[in-house]
Amino acid sequence: MRRFMLAVSISAGLASGAFAQNAEIEANIAGQIQAFMVDDFATAFTFASPTIQRLFGTPENFGVMVRRGYPMVWRPADVRFLELREISGALWQKVMITDGDGQIHILDYEMIPQEEGWKINGVQLLGNSDPAA
Repeated sequence: MRRFMLAVSISAGLASGAFAQNAEIEANIAGQIQAFMVDDFATAFTFASPTIQRLFGTPENFGVMVRRGYPMVWRPADVRFLELREISGALWQKVMITDGDGQIHILDYEMIPQEEGWKINGVQLLGNSDPAA
């Protein structure tokens, strides 16, 4: 019985840690999207990893890339968080975004831990879905 209770306690602790991690990751992505929605590219840039920041150099360059390459993220009508999973040691958060035309897009956000919290290290567009399907 003691072993069972210990196993339950450990599992509960791991689950609450995973929940906190998931909540932090979702808050990071949501914060960046909220910044995009008001064209605050300087704030949106702070949610990106150092690698992404070096790649684009300035918030303005980053903003141009998002507006051109990810317009559904720049102006979403709806954002829903799907599963968080580990792939080859990296955490990936799947997000379903509905754009202003009602088109559904599935994106995968690679998340990396930093001293100041989770950062977005890349985004992949996985595909579009037909909402009528």
